[in-house]
Amino acid sequence: MSVEAREKRQPWILLSPALTAVGLLLFVPLVFIVVYSFWLRTATGADQAGFYLDNWNEALTDPFYRDILLGTLRIAAITTFACAVMGYPAAYFIARSRGNKALLLLLLMLPFWISYIIRTMSWINILGVSGAVNWALLNLGIVSEPVQMLYNEPTVILGLVHFLLPFMVLNVYVALEGIDVSLEDAACSLGSTRWQAFREVTLPLSLPGLAAGGLLCFVLSAGTYITPLVLGGPTDAMFANLVFEAIITQLNWPLGSALSLMLLAVLGALVLIYNHYLGMGQLMKGLG
Repeated sequence: MSVEAREKRQPWILLSPALTAVGLLLFVPLVFIVVYSFWLRTATGADQAGFYLDNWNEALTDPFYRDILLGTLRIAAITTFACAVMGYPAAYFIARSRGNKALLLLLLMLPFWISYIIRTMSWINILGVSGAVNWALLNLGIVSEPVQMLYNEPTVILGLVHFLLPFMVLNVYVALEGIDVSLEDAACSLGSTRWQAFREVTLPLSLPGLAAGGLLCFVLSAGTYITPLVLGGPTDAMFANLVFEAIITQLNWPLGSALSLMLLAVLGALVLIYNHYLGMGQLMKGLG
Protein backbone atom coordinates (compact mmCIF):
# COMPACT_ATOMS: atom_id res chain seq x y z
CA MET A 1 0.00 0.00 0.00
CA SER A 2 1.38 3.38 -1.00
CA VAL A 3 2.09 6.13 1.53
CA GLU A 4 -0.59 8.34 -0.03
CA ALA A 5 -3.26 5.64 0.30
CA ARG A 6 -2.22 4.98 3.90
CA GLU A 7 -2.53 8.67 4.74
CA LYS A 8 -6.02 8.77 3.24
CA ARG A 9 -7.13 5.79 5.29
CA GLN A 10 -5.59 6.95 8.56
CA PRO A 11 -8.34 9.50 9.49
CA TRP A 12 -11.03 6.87 8.90
CA ILE A 13 -9.14 4.35 11.03
CA LEU A 14 -8.91 6.88 13.85
CA LEU A 15 -12.61 7.72 13.51
CA SER A 16 -13.75 4.10 13.29
CA PRO A 17 -14.42 3.63 17.06
CA ALA A 18 -16.55 6.78 17.23
CA LEU A 19 -18.36 5.97 13.98
CA THR A 20 -19.04 2.44 15.18
CA ALA A 21 -20.49 3.71 18.45
CA VAL A 22 -22.68 6.25 16.65
CA GLY A 23 -23.86 3.59 14.22
CA LEU A 24 -24.73 1.05 16.91
CA LEU A 25 -26.25 3.50 19.40
CA LEU A 26 -28.01 5.90 17.04
CA PHE A 27 -28.58 4.66 13.50
CA VAL A 28 -29.37 1.01 14.24
CA PRO A 29 -32.06 1.90 16.85
CA LEU A 30 -33.41 4.53 14.45
CA VAL A 31 -33.78 1.88 11.75
CA PHE A 32 -35.72 -0.31 14.20
CA ILE A 33 -38.02 2.62 15.03
CA VAL A 34 -38.66 3.27 11.34
CA VAL A 35 -39.51 -0.39 10.80
CA TYR A 36 -41.75 -0.47 13.89
CA SER A 37 -43.68 2.58 12.67
CA PHE A 38 -45.06 0.56 9.75
CA TRP A 39 -46.16 -2.37 11.88
CA LEU A 40 -49.72 -2.70 13.12
CA ARG A 41 -50.98 -3.28 16.63
CA THR A 42 -53.78 -5.82 16.55
CA ALA A 43 -56.85 -6.05 18.80
CA THR A 44 -55.19 -8.84 20.78
CA GLY A 45 -52.31 -6.54 21.74
CA ALA A 46 -49.73 -8.20 19.51
CA ASP A 47 -47.70 -6.31 16.90
CA GLN A 48 -48.28 -7.49 13.35
CA ALA A 49 -45.23 -7.16 11.14
CA GLY A 50 -45.70 -5.72 7.69
CA PHE A 51 -45.96 -2.46 5.81
CA TYR A 52 -49.04 -0.61 7.05
CA LEU A 53 -49.71 3.12 6.88
CA ASP A 54 -52.34 3.17 9.62
CA ASN A 55 -50.04 4.66 12.26
CA TRP A 56 -48.78 7.39 9.94
CA ASN A 57 -52.28 8.13 8.72
CA GLU A 58 -53.46 8.57 12.33
CA ALA A 59 -50.44 10.66 13.34
CA LEU A 60 -50.64 12.99 10.31
CA THR A 61 -54.39 13.44 9.98
CA ASP A 62 -55.70 13.44 13.54
CA PRO A 63 -56.17 17.09 14.70
CA PHE A 64 -55.39 15.99 18.27
CA TYR A 65 -51.76 15.22 17.41
CA ARG A 66 -51.45 18.34 15.25
CA ASP A 67 -52.69 20.61 18.04
CA ILE A 68 -50.36 19.02 20.61
CA LEU A 69 -47.43 19.41 18.22
CA LEU A 70 -48.18 23.08 17.58
CA GLY A 71 -48.59 23.65 21.30
CA THR A 72 -45.24 21.96 21.92
CA LEU A 73 -43.49 24.21 19.40
CA ARG A 74 -45.14 27.27 20.95
CA ILE A 75 -44.03 26.32 24.46
CA ALA A 76 -40.51 25.60 23.18
CA ALA A 77 -40.38 29.01 21.47
CA ILE A 78 -41.56 30.84 24.61
CA THR A 79 -39.06 28.92 26.73
CA THR A 80 -36.21 29.73 24.34
CA PHE A 81 -37.12 33.42 24.30
CA ALA A 82 -37.28 33.53 28.10
CA CYS A 83 -33.90 31.77 28.37
CA ALA A 84 -32.36 34.27 25.94
CA VAL A 85 -33.75 37.30 27.79
CA MET A 86 -32.64 35.99 31.18
CA GLY A 87 -29.46 34.23 30.11
CA TYR A 88 -27.73 36.94 28.07
CA PRO A 89 -27.35 39.47 30.94
CA ALA A 90 -26.13 36.69 33.25
CA ALA A 91 -23.58 35.50 30.69
CA TYR A 92 -22.43 39.08 30.05
CA PHE A 93 -21.99 39.68 33.77
CA ILE A 94 -19.91 36.51 34.17
CA ALA A 95 -17.79 37.22 31.10
CA ARG A 96 -17.01 40.79 32.18
CA SER A 97 -16.54 40.06 35.90
CA ARG A 98 -13.06 40.18 37.38
CA GLY A 99 -11.65 38.04 40.15
CA ASN A 100 -14.73 35.91 40.87
CA LYS A 101 -15.34 34.44 37.41
CA ALA A 102 -14.38 30.92 38.48
CA LEU A 103 -16.81 31.07 41.41
CA LEU A 104 -19.63 32.32 39.20
CA LEU A 105 -19.00 29.53 36.67
CA LEU A 106 -19.00 26.99 39.51
CA LEU A 107 -22.37 28.30 40.71
CA LEU A 108 -23.65 28.09 37.13
CA MET A 109 -22.57 24.45 36.89
CA LEU A 110 -24.12 23.42 40.22
CA PRO A 111 -27.56 22.59 38.73
CA PHE A 112 -25.92 19.95 36.53
CA TRP A 113 -24.86 18.08 39.67
CA ILE A 114 -28.49 17.60 40.71
CA SER A 115 -30.88 15.23 38.96
CA TYR A 116 -33.17 16.90 36.45
CA ILE A 117 -36.15 15.06 37.96
CA ILE A 118 -35.31 16.30 41.47
CA ARG A 119 -34.93 19.87 40.22
CA THR A 120 -38.29 19.63 38.49
CA MET A 121 -40.09 18.12 41.47
CA SER A 122 -38.64 20.78 43.77
CA TRP A 123 -41.13 23.24 42.25
CA ILE A 124 -43.93 21.27 43.92
CA ASN A 125 -42.46 22.18 47.32
CA ILE A 126 -42.09 25.79 46.20
CA LEU A 127 -45.38 26.47 44.39
CA GLY A 128 -47.65 23.78 45.85
CA VAL A 129 -50.69 24.45 48.01
CA SER A 130 -48.56 23.80 51.09
CA GLY A 131 -45.36 25.05 49.47
CA ALA A 132 -43.00 27.84 50.45
CA VAL A 133 -44.66 30.57 48.36
CA ASN A 134 -48.16 29.89 49.68
CA TRP A 135 -46.79 29.63 53.23
CA ALA A 136 -45.22 33.08 52.89
CA LEU A 137 -48.35 34.61 51.33
CA LEU A 138 -50.58 33.22 54.07
CA ASN A 139 -48.30 34.35 56.89
CA LEU A 140 -47.97 37.83 55.42
CA GLY A 141 -51.74 38.10 55.14
CA ILE A 142 -51.64 38.69 51.38
CA VAL A 143 -54.06 35.84 50.69
CA SER A 144 -56.64 34.15 52.90
CA GLU A 145 -56.36 30.71 51.30
CA PRO A 146 -53.66 28.90 49.30
CA VAL A 147 -53.30 29.86 45.64
CA GLN A 148 -53.20 27.11 43.02
CA MET A 149 -49.99 27.81 41.08
CA LEU A 150 -49.14 24.32 39.81
CA TYR A 151 -50.33 22.12 36.96
CA ASN A 152 -50.70 24.73 34.23
CA GLU A 153 -48.76 25.90 31.20
CA PRO A 154 -46.90 28.82 32.89
CA THR A 155 -45.55 26.39 35.49
CA VAL A 156 -44.37 24.05 32.73
CA ILE A 157 -42.56 26.94 31.05
CA LEU A 158 -41.06 27.95 34.40
CA GLY A 159 -39.74 24.42 34.92
CA LEU A 160 -38.29 24.31 31.40
CA VAL A 161 -36.56 27.67 31.86
CA HIS A 162 -35.13 26.42 35.16
CA PHE A 163 -33.77 23.36 33.37
CA LEU A 164 -32.45 25.02 30.21
CA LEU A 165 -31.19 28.40 31.39
CA PRO A 166 -27.66 27.14 32.22
CA PHE A 167 -27.30 25.84 28.64
CA MET A 168 -28.12 29.29 27.26
CA VAL A 169 -25.79 31.07 29.69
CA LEU A 170 -22.88 28.75 28.88
CA ASN A 171 -23.26 29.16 25.12
CA VAL A 172 -23.49 32.94 25.31
CA TYR A 173 -20.64 33.09 27.82
CA VAL A 174 -18.32 31.17 25.49
CA ALA A 175 -19.12 33.61 22.67
CA LEU A 176 -18.63 36.68 24.88
CA GLU A 177 -15.39 35.31 26.31
CA GLY A 178 -13.95 35.16 22.80
CA ILE A 179 -14.65 38.86 22.14
CA ASP A 180 -11.77 41.22 22.83
CA VAL A 181 -12.84 43.75 25.45
CA SER A 182 -10.63 46.37 23.83
CA LEU A 183 -13.08 46.49 20.90
CA GLU A 184 -15.65 48.16 23.15
CA ASP A 185 -13.00 50.52 24.51
CA ALA A 186 -11.99 51.41 20.96
CA ALA A 187 -15.60 52.15 20.04
CA CYS A 188 -15.97 54.37 23.12
CA SER A 189 -12.76 56.21 22.24
CA LEU A 190 -14.31 57.01 18.86
CA GLY A 191 -17.30 58.71 20.46
CA SER A 192 -19.71 55.84 21.15
CA THR A 193 -21.46 55.44 24.45
CA ARG A 194 -21.16 52.16 26.34
CA TRP A 195 -24.63 51.16 25.16
CA GLN A 196 -23.81 52.00 21.54
CA ALA A 197 -20.54 50.05 21.77
CA PHE A 198 -22.40 47.05 23.15
CA ARG A 199 -25.17 47.28 20.54
CA GLU A 200 -22.87 47.79 17.53
CA VAL A 201 -19.87 45.66 18.53
CA THR A 202 -20.45 43.13 21.31
CA LEU A 203 -24.00 42.06 20.54
CA PRO A 204 -23.43 41.23 16.83
CA LEU A 205 -20.24 39.30 17.65
CA SER A 206 -22.03 37.27 20.34
CA LEU A 207 -25.02 36.33 18.18
CA PRO A 208 -23.52 32.93 17.18
CA GLY A 209 -23.48 31.93 20.85
CA LEU A 210 -27.00 33.23 21.35
CA ALA A 211 -28.19 31.32 18.28
CA ALA A 212 -26.46 28.13 19.43
CA GLY A 213 -28.00 28.40 22.87
CA GLY A 214 -31.40 29.15 21.35
CA LEU A 215 -31.29 26.13 19.07
CA LEU A 216 -30.18 23.87 21.92
CA CYS A 217 -32.89 25.17 24.28
CA PHE A 218 -35.58 24.86 21.62
CA VAL A 219 -34.75 21.27 20.69
CA LEU A 220 -34.38 20.13 24.30
CA SER A 221 -37.60 21.81 25.43
CA ALA A 222 -39.58 20.45 22.47
CA GLY A 223 -38.41 16.91 23.21
CA THR A 224 -38.91 16.82 26.96
CA TYR A 225 -41.69 14.95 28.75
CA ILE A 226 -40.67 15.00 32.43
CA THR A 227 -41.49 18.68 33.06
CA PRO A 228 -45.06 18.66 31.65
CA LEU A 229 -45.62 15.27 33.28
CA VAL A 230 -44.68 16.59 36.73
CA LEU A 231 -45.73 20.25 36.58
CA GLY A 232 -48.43 20.26 33.90
CA GLY A 233 -52.10 19.48 34.05
CA PRO A 234 -54.20 17.12 31.91
CA THR A 235 -54.37 19.70 29.10
CA ASP A 236 -50.68 20.67 29.22
CA ALA A 237 -49.18 17.55 27.64
CA MET A 238 -46.39 18.04 25.12
CA PHE A 239 -45.71 15.85 22.12
CA ALA A 240 -43.10 13.72 23.89
CA ASN A 241 -45.76 12.86 26.47
CA LEU A 242 -47.84 11.32 23.68
CA VAL A 243 -44.88 9.17 22.68
CA PHE A 244 -44.37 8.13 26.32
CA GLU A 245 -48.07 7.35 26.72
CA ALA A 246 -48.22 5.27 23.53
CA ILE A 247 -45.10 3.22 24.25
CA ILE A 248 -45.02 2.87 28.05
CA THR A 249 -48.68 3.01 29.03
CA GLN A 250 -50.50 1.59 25.99
CA LEU A 251 -47.56 -0.59 24.86
CA ASN A 252 -48.38 0.54 21.33
CA TRP A 253 -44.85 0.56 19.92
CA PRO A 254 -45.87 1.07 16.26
CA LEU A 255 -47.87 4.24 16.98
CA GLY A 256 -45.25 5.50 19.43
CA SER A 257 -42.55 4.97 16.80
CA ALA A 258 -44.52 6.93 14.22
CA LEU A 259 -45.10 9.79 16.67
CA SER A 260 -41.44 9.91 17.69
CA LEU A 261 -40.33 10.00 14.05
CA MET A 262 -42.87 12.75 13.39
CA LEU A 263 -41.35 14.88 16.15
CA LEU A 264 -37.85 14.05 14.94
CA ALA A 265 -38.77 15.13 11.40
CA VAL A 266 -40.20 18.46 12.58
CA LEU A 267 -37.20 19.28 14.75
CA GLY A 268 -34.84 18.13 12.00
CA ALA A 269 -36.58 20.43 9.52
CA LEU A 270 -36.15 23.36 11.90
CA VAL A 271 -32.44 22.57 12.23
CA LEU A 272 -32.14 22.49 8.42
CA ILE A 273 -33.90 25.85 8.19
CA TYR A 274 -31.45 27.23 10.75
CA ASN A 275 -28.56 25.81 8.73
CA HIS A 276 -29.91 27.39 5.54
CA TYR A 277 -30.19 30.90 6.95
CA LEU A 278 -27.40 31.00 9.53
CA GLY A 279 -25.16 28.06 8.69
CA MET A 280 -23.82 25.38 11.00
CA GLY A 281 -20.50 27.23 10.96
CA GLN A 282 -22.09 29.94 13.06
CA LEU A 283 -23.37 27.28 15.44
CA MET A 284 -19.88 25.83 15.81
CA LYS A 285 -18.54 29.30 16.58
CA GLY A 286 -21.10 29.65 19.33
CA LEU A 287 -20.29 26.24 20.78
CA GLY A 288 -16.53 26.63 20.49
